[in-house]
Amino acid sequence: MSAAPNTKTRAWNRSKKVGAMPSRCLILLFLFTYKPSPEVAAEIQESSDGPGVQEPVRLTDVQAAMEFIAAAEVAVIGFFQDLEVPAVSLIHGVVQNFQDVSFGISTASEVLAHYNITGNTISLFRLVDNKQLDMKGEDMESMDATKLSRFIESNNLHLVTEYNAITAIGLFNSMIPIHLLLIMNKASSEFEENLHRFQEAAKLFQGRILFILVDSGVKQNEKAISFFKLKMSELPALAIYQTLDDKWDTLPITEVLVEQVQNFCDGFLKGKGLRENHESEEKTSKVEL
Repeated sequence: MSAAPNTKTRAWNRSKKVGAMPSRCLILLFLFTYKPSPEVAAEIQESSDGPGVQEPVRLTDVQAAMEFIAAAEVAVIGFFQDLEVPAVSLIHGVVQNFQDVSFGISTASEVLAHYNITGNTISLFRLVDNKQLDMKGEDMESMDATKLSRFIESNNLHLVTEYNAITAIGLFNSMIPIHLLLIMNKASSEFEENLHRFQEAAKLFQGRILFILVDSGVKQNEKAISFFKLKMSELPALAIYQTLDDKWDTLPITEVLVEQVQNFCDGFLKGKGLRENHESEEKTSKVEL
């Protein structure tokens, strides 16, 4: 699924050393337009009401499975021949650790056939890039709670995904090659309001741009910030990056405005204001000196 290693592409997250490669595939354009039935919606809402409450939803037919997946930004479904396999208890064991993920289980043959499942499989479905990722075969045989959690964590991408060493794997393996970063300190008093507007803007570019939150208050994120030649005094800021050719641009801001984000993204998609990668700028600076 990934391309061959590209040193430049991984520069801004090199300090994480996650070994993730950027995708070289075309951008997916998609939109889920239908709403889940009241029964499925109620089950999903009940399963995300808070810690200690969430349990996997039993999916007994194809329609229920489709609606369940469409209603969640990230859904994990265990497709099993029966409920006696060890993986069933593993799913129950990790559910409470992922309150932002919807969990389901299905043993219905029609459901397994619809999703091309031929053996016991755990699949993760993402709305942000319309992706289905499967753990099956040898991965299932050697799976334990730690491996299952890692699989979910590294692929748990939302309309807005917080950047860290684990989510970086999924971000750079996504088929969407353009990333928009909001670089802001989560401890600031204006954070929640700005995040809400950033999430609203993300819906406008669903399937075309991955929206990412980078907490400038986390020391481990300093190299990601320095890649875009941003000083702490210039934050908060937007930074947009294309993994295919390392083009990028930045926009220091005082607050997040949906129209401002939209114009910034549209301009980048049209090729306006693009900068070369970090290494190229360093060479230019040396020539000027």
